[in-house]
Formats: sequence, C-alpha cells, structure tokens
Amino acid sequence: MSIPPEIAWIVPIVVPFIIGLLIGIIIKKALKLALAVIALIIVLAVFGYIIIPSVQDIIKIAMTVLPQIQAQLGPLINVLPYSSFTFIIGLILGLWKG
Repeated sequence: MSIPPEIAWIVPIVVPFIIGLLIGIIIKKALKLALAVIALIIVLAVFGYIIIPSVQDIIKIAMTVLPQIQAQLGPLINVLPYSSFTFIIGLILGLWKG
C-alpha cells in the first residue's frame, strides 16, 4: 500500500501526535489508579487490616526490583518519538483531557 505524495507529509506529523495522545491517556489513568491504590492501602493500614513495611524494607525491595524493570523497559524509550513536537503536544493533551 502506497501513500499518495499529496498527503504523505501528514503521516510524520499525525502519527507521533496520536502516540503521544494515547500515552498521555494511559499515564493519566495509571496515576489515578495508583492514587486509588495508595488511598486504599492507607485506609487499610489506619484500621489495622495490613501492616505497612518499614522504609528500609521498601528501599531494599526497590533496589532489587527497579534495576530489573529498568533493564527491560530501557530499550523501549528509544521507540517513542519523545523529541517530536507533535508527540509532546499529544502527550500534554492526553494528560489534560484524557
């Protein structure tokens, strides 16, 4: 399938915008979910249903898990067109309106 030259210039503008818009919406939804989970954990801890681990335990777990996450997701950053102006606009709109 070939794109006609009259509209071929639109593709490099529209595709990063759409990717940025979708990523912005995903980030906004993920942040809302994370805040709800944190609020739930706080409520459960206040009423004694769970015990929150100490800061040292959390840091120890983070130091083992975060390098693994970074190793697997590190190459993904090169896939995103984050330097594109239209991607940034789409990301901002996705975070704002999504």
